Amino acid sequence: MKQISPVGLKEWLDDENRTNPVLLDVRETAEHEICKIEGSLLMPMHLIPLKMTELSKEDEIVTICHHGMRSGQVAQFLLQNGFDKILNLQGGVEYWAVSVDNAMRRY
Repeated sequence: MKQISPVGLKEWLDDENRTNPVLLDVRETAEHEICKIEGSLLMPMHLIPLKMTELSKEDEIVTICHHGMRSGQVAQFLLQNGFDKILNLQGGVEYWAVSVDNAMRRY
């Protein structure tokens, strides 16, 4: 599974010549309410098997969680189900807060 660093993702999101990826946040609703990367789509991990048909296999997707473990599992699951443009956010929102957005609320 491919990883993307928070700084790499920030550069991608800031690049006006590049289409933004789908930011697939697989945390629980309560976690997402504490902090999130702007524009992320909340789809808790346990709902992925039921809701993955709402995702397009044509889109580039970055999976996101708190530290990168759950999102890594979701990335693997999506890869096994025919999605091939999947990246996992290395270190999750915790590493994003440390590396990119120091004002982000942490938990």
